[in-house]
Formats: sequence, C-alpha cells, structure tokens
Amino acid sequence: MANYKPDLSCQNKFIPINFAEQILPGTFEYALCYIVENKLDLSGFDAWYNNDKTGAAAYPPSVMLKIILLGYAHGLISSRRIAKACETNILFMSVSGDIQPHYTSIAGFVAKMHEQIEPLFTQVLM
Repeated sequence: MANYKPDLSCQNKFIPINFAEQILPGTFEYALCYIVENKLDLSGFDAWYNNDKTGAAAYPPSVMLKIILLGYAHGLISSRRIAKACETNILFMSVSGDIQPHYTSIAGFVAKMHEQIEPLFTQVLM
C-alpha cells in the first residue's frame, strides 16, 4: 500500500508575517498606499474629529481610505465584506497595518465623509 504524507490543508498554522513585505512594488496595493500616504491631502478629515480631549481614538482616515478603495477595487462594496477582508485577507491586513475596523465604522466613514472621499477617489484613479 502506498504511503503518502498527510494533507494538512484544513489545519491552522501560525506564521510570522512582516506586513511591510506583503505589499510589493509595482502592484495596485503598493500604488494605492503610496498615493494615499504621500500625494493626497487628508487634512480635511481632521475637522470631523473632535476627540483630542475625550472619547476613543479614531481610525486614521488614511487607513480607512486605503481599505475602502482596496475593497472597491476588488469588488467588495459591502462594509461587512471589507471588514471581513481586514480580518482574513493578508493584503487588507498589510494595507491597514492590521487594523480591523468594525463594519459599522467603515459604513459610517463612507456615509459621513462621502463629500471628502469623492474627489480623493478620482485622484487615486487618475
């Protein structure tokens, strides 16, 4: 009888990951991160947050933009699916710096900031 190595594809494995090494130059994710972090003026978002003295820390607008735009680019338009991708997809984890916002935070950001996001979305596509 043949002796085969066992199939371990259904078993979990802990793997050390360097998120910075997951975003490779020349990919859409790399370009998206570069544009959002270096080319877009995100100062318009600061006026919406008044939590410097009280309240919980907010998710950085740059991270929220990156995961939303990455989600849209991959056909994920639901905030629940984007939130799930931030928990399970290595690219979303890398782009967000392993920040995993709840789907209500993603939906609220899009709903509240749609006027600020729209011109930035156009700039990213250009």
